[in-house]
Parts: sequence; C-alpha cells; structure tokens
Amino acid sequence: MNYKKPKTEKRYYSISEVADMFDVSKSLIRYWESEFDYLKPHKNSKGERRFTQVNLDQLSIIYHLVKERGFTLEGARNEIDRDKEKLAKKLQYIQKLKELRKTLLDIQRDL
Repeated sequence: MNYKKPKTEKRYYSISEVADMFDVSKSLIRYWESEFDYLKPHKNSKGERRFTQVNLDQLSIIYHLVKERGFTLEGARNEIDRDKEKLAKKLQYIQKLKELRKTLLDIQRDL
C-alpha cells in the first residue's frame, strides 16, 4: 500500500523490516501497536514481533491516516472503527494511482 514493498514475499516480517518499509522507527511501530487494538502482530516464543501481510495492510492504513492525512491517533482510531473495509479499498486505489503516476513519469523521462 503506502510502503516500500519487499522484493520477495514472506510469511512473516521482523519489526526492523517493517520499520524500513514504512521509513519509521521501530518504537513508532510498537507505539502504534499499543494504540490500535486491531493491530496485533504474531509474537514468537521469544516475544519478537512477526508481521504478516495483513499487519502490513493495517499499518498502511494507520500510516496513511496519521502521517499523510494528519489525523490524530484518536481521529485515526475513529476513522478505522467507522469503516475498515471501505478505508482499505480506498487506500488500494490510491496506491494503484501512485504506481500508475510513477510509471507515467518513468515513460515521460524515457522520451
């Protein structure tokens, strides 16, 4: 969605990988996890977080609302609670448009 997609798809991503994808700190990821009940990554026996694709999509929504649209955490929680599915679809459309724009700019540069 709004993150740097990994070159290879994996079942689980570490918190370091996720922080790099979103270009944020690991502490921010942990903070968002504490603030948003629906964001619950798996934890292994050592307590290390393991993020799935679903978690990346959830983080993408949070990132979009807080970092890109300027919502407060409470406002973002309310927006997510209101309609998660509609918000996720809207975010997918935005990402597709961003990818299309990048492609068009690449084509324009090659001309």
